[in-house]
Amino acid sequence: MSQPPGTEGPHRPESPPPEIVPPVATLRTLRVVHWGILAWAVALVLVLVLPSLREGDRSWWVWVPVAGIGLGVVGHVYLARGRGNAADA
Repeated sequence: MSQPPGTEGPHRPESPPPEIVPPVATLRTLRVVHWGILAWAVALVLVLVLPSLREGDRSWWVWVPVAGIGLGVVGHVYLARGRGNAADA
C-alpha cells in the first residue's frame, strides 16, 4: 500500500516543545572598545620596555600598537556620537 505524501518512513512521535532560552546579557560596544584600547596600550608599553622587541627587523613593531590605539580612538568617537550602535545591539 502506498502512504500519503509526507508520511513516508517510520512514525516519529511529536517532539517536545522547544525550551525557552533566557535572553543573552548585552554588552556595551563602547566597553569592548575601551578594553581593546587598553590591550593595545599594554602591548605598546611592552614593546617600549623590552628593547629586543623593537630592534633590527622589528623596528616597525612599535607602530602596530600605536595604530591599534589610534583605530580604537576612532571607533570610540564613532560609537560615542551614536552611530554604529544599532539601538544598543
